[in-house]
Formats: sequence, C-alpha cells, structure tokens
Amino acid sequence: MKLLILGGTVFLGRHLVEAALARGHMLTLFNRGQHPDVFADVEQLHGNRDGDLAVLQGRRWDAAIDTSGFVPRIVGMSAETLADAVQHYTFISSISAYANFSAPGLDESAPLGKLTDERVEEVNGDTYGPLKALCEHAAEAAMPGRVLVIRPGLIVGPYDPTDRFTYWPHRVAEGGDVLAPGRPARPIQFIDARDLAAWTLYMVEAGQTGIYHATGPDQTLSMESLLEACKIISKSDARFTWIEDSCLLETGAGPWMELPLWIPESDGSSAGFMRVNCGKAIASGLTFRPLAETIWDTLVWDATRLADRDWRAGLKPERERYLLQVCQGQQFSPDDV
Repeated sequence: MKLLILGGTVFLGRHLVEAALARGHMLTLFNRGQHPDVFADVEQLHGNRDGDLAVLQGRRWDAAIDTSGFVPRIVGMSAETLADAVQHYTFISSISAYANFSAPGLDESAPLGKLTDERVEEVNGDTYGPLKALCEHAAEAAMPGRVLVIRPGLIVGPYDPTDRFTYWPHRVAEGGDVLAPGRPARPIQFIDARDLAAWTLYMVEAGQTGIYHATGPDQTLSMESLLEACKIISKSDARFTWIEDSCLLETGAGPWMELPLWIPESDGSSAGFMRVNCGKAIASGLTFRPLAETIWDTLVWDATRLADRDWRAGLKPERERYLLQVCQGQQFSPDDV
C-alpha cells in the first residue's frame, strides 16, 4: 500500500513507520521537519497543518494515518484536503474523549465530552478529551464512511516522550525504598506502542472503519503486578511502600503526572478510566506482547538517553523521600484489595 502518515517521527508515529516498512508499504510522511534525522531514507513532505497543506495537493495514496491531530479545525482541513487523495483515513484519538469515567467497562458507545465553546483550541487537561472527540467528528464529516477512529489508552514503550510509564521501570531499577501509590490490586491499563502500531496497520490494510478502543492487556493487570515485574526484570532490590490515597492527596501529590498511573479511587469519578472495555478491538485482532518485553525494551531504550535530562513525569527523589516520611503511618498492605 501507499501510505501517508501525518507525523511519523515521534513515538507512535515512529513505530507505525517501522512496522509499515517491515510490511513492505510505500510511505510518505508529512510533518514540520523538526526531526530530520529520523527516517531520512523515507519520503518526507514538510509543512504546517494549520493552513500549509499545499504540498499534499495533487498526490494520491491508498490511506492516511493521522497521529498528530489535536484541534478539530486543523484535523478538518487535513481530512478535507485528502478527501480526494486517499480512500481511507485513520484518526488516532484517545479514551479521554469520554464525558464520564465513573463506571468501569465503558464501550465505544459511551457519551463523549463536550466543550461549552467549541471554538476553543487551547489543548490542556480539561480540553484535550473533548477536542479529540470533535476531531473525530471533523474527520468523519470530511470523509463519511471512510474513517477509522482508534481511541488508545496510555501508550507506552520505547521513544515515549512523556515518561508516564518509563518512570516506573527506571525508578524500580534504581532500587531502595520505592513509593507505590494507592491500593496494590488497583487495575491499570496501557498499550505498548508497537502493539498499537501493528494492529492499526492491520486495520488499515483491511479497510476497517468505525470506532475502536485500544488499550490492554487482555486480562486484568494490577499496579502491584506491574511493579513486581519491573523488580524482577531489572533485578533490583526495590522495597515497595504502598501509600493510601488519602495521605497522598493531603500532601498534594499529583495524580497521573507526578505519580504516573495513579488516579485516586476516593470519589469514584475515574473508576472506569483504566477499566475500559476493549473487547471490540481484541475481537478484531488486537494482541498484546508480554509485559516483561515492554518493561525490558523500555529500560534498554531509557539507558540510551542523557542521564541528567529533566523527567517530564514521576516523583523527584527528594519529593519521594518526603512523601514516604510523612505517610509512613498510612500504608496499604500488599494483600489489601
């Protein structure tokens, strides 16, 4: 197939390109040219999606995959420009598109988030999900019946620029006393970017359309299982201290970014955020590599990065020591459920 990837040089885009090349597809990447050394042998067209799409005109591809759309107006312009140039358009959305996560088991029919003012284009924690939902609508409006929407959960693995998963293999490998947030048996979900890329390409090749969740694994995974796996794989001497939500909240610990994969369970409003129903995607061929492989490959990639870099997520060492000291009396037993 002749494929156009909008993006293609950062994280999921890189894995999509690597997988597509391995399958023998002919690729064109459209991006801003900020990573010129990545896939230098692949055709790359440079431009800004916000009004600078002329370089795409007059070309044809079998399908396009949009990995870099966050603003509906811009996604709409891209899809409209490509409406006569491709037969199929894949938009990478997010499970954050939903309005309410209070109930576990959300499927693809759940209500989507809305913005009071749909002209808003600033992407932040409050607008990210509703904007993704509007992007989905914009793509479908431009190419009715030809759009595949994929709503991933947390995407993890090598090349992840967010550190939201990498923090845990890295921190556990360092050993010592490790602050483990919340209830040990708390369910978590994420997907290796390589599994997402491989399945996305399979769906594109099959010409599938519609909306699909994409997170995993295909069995319940707990935070304790993840951390114990990190310990085994890194052969560390890590000692986990499980701290209750209440103390973490009282001391101002930040969910999700300061403490990746931690969402307080106290108010129940996010009970379904990492318990999303992915049965539709699994029935359509989504598979998951072993957790150990994701952890190991993330550690190997992490070791190639600068040691003194600034982490974008995770506790700073002094902050972790402070929280452990303050919250020693409010611990979960590893057997708590």
